[in-house]
Amino acid sequence: MNFTDQLQRAQTRHESFLCVGLDPEPAKFPSHWAGDATKIFDFCARIVDATKDLVCAFKPQIAYFAAHRAEAQLEQLMAYLRRTAPEVPVILDAKRGDIGATAEQYAKEAFERYQADAVTLSPFMGFDSVEPYLRWPGKGAILLCRTSNPGGDDWQMQRLADVPGQPRLFEHLAALAQTKWNTNGQLALVVGATYPAEIAKVRELAPTLPLLIPGVGAQGGDAEATVRAGLRRAADGSVTGTIVVNSSRAVLYASQGDDFAEAARRVALATRDQLNAAAR
Repeated sequence: MNFTDQLQRAQTRHESFLCVGLDPEPAKFPSHWAGDATKIFDFCARIVDATKDLVCAFKPQIAYFAAHRAEAQLEQLMAYLRRTAPEVPVILDAKRGDIGATAEQYAKEAFERYQADAVTLSPFMGFDSVEPYLRWPGKGAILLCRTSNPGGDDWQMQRLADVPGQPRLFEHLAALAQTKWNTNGQLALVVGATYPAEIAKVRELAPTLPLLIPGVGAQGGDAEATVRAGLRRAADGSVTGTIVVNSSRAVLYASQGDDFAEAARRVALATRDQLNAAAR
């Protein structure tokens, strides 16, 4: 099953547009594990167990594992996800952006070593930085498009004088992703939740691509505005342009006590229900 089909099935089965980002910071672990990087897998596995029936995707961020020499724990986590939540797609948040043989190796890392269903990419170097990932049948490639950070304006909001209509860079990228770049039908885009008007613009230019939307929760994004801007339905109510709304810290660190997994579930459930209410 390809990434977009798996995503659609998980959204239907779990009635959810919520993705839980797995960004483990040992310093924020519950007191009995605080500061212990050997407990990264244990912490993430507890979060997965508590939320796996509430989400449409999980998104481990590779840097949080690599910084602690915990790549083996990431492999362990990916295998655990395959075993305990096989219906939930896993997005490896790596934001790779190289080309050629190096990009081929990064694709092999994401899809072979870690068995991810999709990977996030930075397309600054153009289609050459995307194409190696599209060779993997059924695997998703999720391109940074309009990000939440203030510095995103340095590039993403600039107009392209040599492109007809002089679109902004993020607009041009959205149009390319919807059309000529989407050679395997598995492209998606990252658009930050702090810019609802720009989510709507990306959706206009890429009407059918899944939008991965970080920034809801601890980063201040408005869940209702995010859904209104990004989700699209046909006249019969079926989803034609879906969203994957990520929340990481608000879920992971809802409590630093022994009840951290139960607290994570409460926040994930409330967020899922808030997104669903906005989608009705």
